[in-house]
Amino acid sequence: MSTPRIAFLGTGLMGGPMVTNLLKAGFPVVAWNRTLAKAEALRPAGATIAPGAASAAEGADVVITMLESGPIVETLLFDTHVVVTLKPGALVIDMSSAEPQRARAHAERLGALGMGYLDAPVSGGTPGAKAGTLAIMAGGSEPDFERAKPIFAAMGRATRVGPAGSGQLAKLCNQIIVSVTMAAVAEALLLASAGGADPSAVRQALTGGFADSKILQIHGGHMLERSFIPGGPAWTLRKDGRTILAAARELGITLPMTERAAGLFEQLCAHGGEKYDSAAVLLELERLSGKRLGTKPDRLPS
Repeated sequence: MSTPRIAFLGTGLMGGPMVTNLLKAGFPVVAWNRTLAKAEALRPAGATIAPGAASAAEGADVVITMLESGPIVETLLFDTHVVVTLKPGALVIDMSSAEPQRARAHAERLGALGMGYLDAPVSGGTPGAKAGTLAIMAGGSEPDFERAKPIFAAMGRATRVGPAGSGQLAKLCNQIIVSVTMAAVAEALLLASAGGADPSAVRQALTGGFADSKILQIHGGHMLERSFIPGGPAWTLRKDGRTILAAARELGITLPMTERAAGLFEQLCAHGGEKYDSAAVLLELERLSGKRLGTKPDRLPS
């Protein structure tokens, strides 16, 4: 089987390093980004740069989208002539974070045109994208997943979690755990500080126990350093929180912990922190309590 030609649409903080890893694995990639300079930065690594999304997708075997939201993906695929440029049998892989019902609708529309579809959002942030260790949650048919396996292997570890829409549902589950844990770590460090313990030592003491997590290790460190330069900006958890709660209402379930965490990220963004790292949820808890973690100055995005 010949190596598939990939069109990659969206080469921002996550998409850029994902393209780099695809190129390292030997895949020919045509890259496009709305801000062309971000795509041009991939030319030295071997990417071909397209001036438009439709021209990037023309003749591609596989189209990967890594964009800001579901509505943007939908507009790009169906309203800017991307889909009509694809050859019969092409596979579309949406690795953005979107609504499960939108993913199901995209699968139906593309299937009617004789094309494959996977919704395959990721977790692992920019470090995982750079290292090629992303957790990839894929929804779609088994044949389409098997077809995509070598491509996914260049970017991380992929698991098929069910039919179309299931990948996005799994990503929402991921974001529940991320947002609630992020808030919990901030609360724990603030409690330690307010009570007179050394919060840095408390974090170290918790490492290796049941409370340990990557969020405690990585974002807990950001909180202690008061470094809120974004890896994953707060607006993404605000967006995902809204999507999670909408899905919960549709399914008739109540998610009280998620509701509270989502509210904190809504407030953080309302107070001007939407471009801060998600660890800046600490700032919202400090506003509520009137206490501050440490004495270091805040490092904020310019």
